[in-house]
Amino acid sequence: MARDLTIAVVQMQPKLGQLEENLVKMAEWVTTVAARQRVDLIVFPELITSGAELGVRFTEMAQRVPGMVVNALSQRAMDFGTYIAFGMATKEKVESVLYNSAVLIGPSGELVEVYHKLHLRGEERMIFREGFKLTTADTELGTFGMMLGSDLAFPEIARCAALEGVEVLLALGNWEAGEMDSWKTYIRSRAMENAVFVVGANRVGTDVTQTFGGESMIVGPRGQIVATLADNTDAETGAPKEGVIVAKIDLEDVRRTREDSQVMQMRQPVVYRNIVRKY
Repeated sequence: MARDLTIAVVQMQPKLGQLEENLVKMAEWVTTVAARQRVDLIVFPELITSGAELGVRFTEMAQRVPGMVVNALSQRAMDFGTYIAFGMATKEKVESVLYNSAVLIGPSGELVEVYHKLHLRGEERMIFREGFKLTTADTELGTFGMMLGSDLAFPEIARCAALEGVEVLLALGNWEAGEMDSWKTYIRSRAMENAVFVVGANRVGTDVTQTFGGESMIVGPRGQIVATLADNTDAETGAPKEGVIVAKIDLEDVRRTREDSQVMQMRQPVVYRNIVRKY
């Protein structure tokens, strides 16, 4: 029996440091996508409410969860009865503790899950605190997991998610234009290794020194590309543009692929002990 799920991925360019403008733009994208067809889940990229190169200004931009940002997008989720996943900078009650986070909101406007990025790189380590756990969201549609940016390069996250029952892994990214080969390889690898769907939402545009590469995609449990924005480029410059992809997937493909490939049954975890050693 099919377990169909319609997913939309929005490839967007946020304005650096313009929280309210970005929220308005996100709301417009949700309206545009959901007005065309019924969608179960809409996924936006990492740090989409603020942009990436803010440095110490993240202390001003970071929001509590729940808070103003979540409340605004919760209303849009309720309007169209859809899940919405997006990236933002969050803060704890202690103002100095900031996280690079992914948030999942449900169709009734409820906060479903929050994930804090585990693998910080470069200047991120000076601004954000590392997350401390993986998250799994069990919903009436299926089981979702979330990761952010460079998390995608670590197979341990996707494998742990799969072992926890995740069927759809949401990979929210700020991957730069020069890293597109890695982005595409990692997404397909994580999907094939674990026989899961991977939804990759990557941003476009330029902040200060970084230019982002887009190529958002949805990949199936056999590594097949279900939908992609790889060809969504400017005719003159070849630069990736804003856009959206919508695809219907069948979560039964996860079960069928695992039965065929035996990818989980063939594991030998007792041999993998070194994988949890720090060095």
